[in-house]
Amino acid sequence: MDRILAATYPDARAELDFTNAFECLVVTVISAQTTDRRVNAASPALFAAYPTPEAMAAAPREHLEQLLGPLGFFRQKTDSVLRLSQALVDDFDGQVPGRLDDLVKLPGVGRKTANVVLGNAFDLPGITVDTHFGRLARRFGWTEETDPVKVEHAVGALFPRRDWTMLSHHLIWHGRRRCHAKKPACGACPLARLCPSFGAGPTDPVEAEKLVTTQGPA
Repeated sequence: MDRILAATYPDARAELDFTNAFECLVVTVISAQTTDRRVNAASPALFAAYPTPEAMAAAPREHLEQLLGPLGFFRQKTDSVLRLSQALVDDFDGQVPGRLDDLVKLPGVGRKTANVVLGNAFDLPGITVDTHFGRLARRFGWTEETDPVKVEHAVGALFPRRDWTMLSHHLIWHGRRRCHAKKPACGACPLARLCPSFGAGPTDPVEAEKLVTTQGPA
């Protein structure tokens, strides 16, 4: 199934824009409860003003709130990036650590965010269990677990470690484009013959094709 998804989505990657580990960490944290496209629109100005943990830790709250305003929950997100940046300065000499155990000690960073950073900024294998990944893993019959950490371990046991990061991208892209939560495009799915949940959405190819999107949610 993963090989089929890899062929279906050869360009699968993180859909948040970043140029280094610090940017990857921040955009992942501020992407909660908003869309990648909104974060990508807001982040250039954010990092132009505050390109390092030291700069962001010293940023005026009012300016950060202004920059993060379009993302919603901007006060909480301002708190998060200020605390996160200060912790990087205080505890890691202004460097983003490349170990899961260290990343999850940072304010507002859980295993999902840590694995995004490890896989995409450090090229270290990590499984990113977001809502799409967990939903598809259960739909595919790979696990019945609902707790993200248990899903991560259950699915990780099925695949070679080297495949974890790209597996995450494949499932997330598929969940955003075809295997939707409420109405999956079953009739236009390359996994149709292998999926135990085939029929959860329209099976007619023409009707199903109308549900397929070319990119993630706005």
